[in-house]
Amino acid sequence: MGIEDYGGGQAAQADVLVVTTNDVPGHQVTQVIGEVFGLTVRSRHLGSQIGAGLKSMIGGELKGLTKTLVETRNQAMERLVEQARARGANAVLMMRFDVTEAADVGTEVCAYGTAAVISRS
Repeated sequence: MGIEDYGGGQAAQADVLVVTTNDVPGHQVTQVIGEVFGLTVRSRHLGSQIGAGLKSMIGGELKGLTKTLVETRNQAMERLVEQARARGANAVLMMRFDVTEAADVGTEVCAYGTAAVISRS
């Protein structure tokens, strides 16, 4: 697996800009729409749990779980962008991820931020 299998983020030509900052250099916030989020819960399959358990005994990266988490974060981010777009935003400011265990059967990933309309200053 190459490094591209472990990357994330959004496409360069996205119509909704997602940033982790309060503002975007060269732009001004013309409207704050409010909080938006994208949520997904992924269950673990038995094979990956057994493999992860064995790997944890000898040490090293759990590559299968890493790739699954990247895919899960990307899906949460896609849902975040869909919600922002549906509410009329062209940007999401202060985007963050929250990752928690969901009732011992999977992992919940939530991408959240503030939907806004920005324009070039």
